[in-house]
Amino acid sequence: MHTNRTRVKICGITRVEDAVAVVEAGADAIGLVFYKPSPRSVTLEQAQLIAAAVPAFVSIVALFVDPDPKEVTDILNGVRIDLLQFHGDEDSDFCGQFKHPYIKAIRVRQASDVVASSMRFPNALGILLDSYKPGVPGGTGETFDWSMIPDWQAGNQFNKNIKPIILAGGLTADNIASGIEQTAPFAVDVSGGVESSKGIKDHGKITAFMNEVYRVDRS
Repeated sequence: MHTNRTRVKICGITRVEDAVAVVEAGADAIGLVFYKPSPRSVTLEQAQLIAAAVPAFVSIVALFVDPDPKEVTDILNGVRIDLLQFHGDEDSDFCGQFKHPYIKAIRVRQASDVVASSMRFPNALGILLDSYKPGVPGGTGETFDWSMIPDWQAGNQFNKNIKPIILAGGLTADNIASGIEQTAPFAVDVSGGVESSKGIKDHGKITAFMNEVYRVDRS
C-alpha cells in the first residue's frame, strides 16, 4: 500500500488555459521552462500571464539549465516563483546564491548517482530524477531503470542524507502507477506525457494522469 499522497508537478506550461486545466485537475505545481532551446520555453511576459492564473497553494516552479545568474534574478523579480529547478551542471553554490528554495535535477546513470546528488546538494528541497541521454538536459520522453533508485525508506545508512525524490522521465498515464508503486517518490513530474504536441497540453491526458495517481495512492 502506498501510504503517502504523491505530489504532482506538470511542467512545460506555455498557455494560460493549460495552467487552468492543471489546477482544476488537482496538480500541486506547474513548471515554467526558461531555457530558450526548449520547445516549451516561455518568455517573461508569457510567464506573467500564466502565473496570474495560478491560485494560492499551487506552486510555480521556474526551470533553468546552466543560466546566467542575472537571468534567474530577472525572472524572480518579474514573476511569482515559488521554487527554482536547475537542470544543468550547476553546483550547490550556484543553486543557493539566489536565496530561494530550489530542487536539483539529475540524469540517472547508476544507483550511486541518487545518493551522491543528495549529498552534493545539502540545501536542495528535493532531487528530481530524470533519464540520462547524452547531450539532452531533460525532457527526453524516456523512462530510466527505476530499480536504480535506492530503497532508503527501509532505513539504510544514507537515510539522513537522502532528499525527497521527484520521479521524472517519460511518465504517462500508462506507467505512472507502476512508477509510484516501485519507487514511492515524494512527487512526480510530467511534461511530454500529457501533451498533444510539444508545449501544448492535452487536458484529457492531464485528467487521466491525475486519476492514475489518485488511484494508486488510494490502493
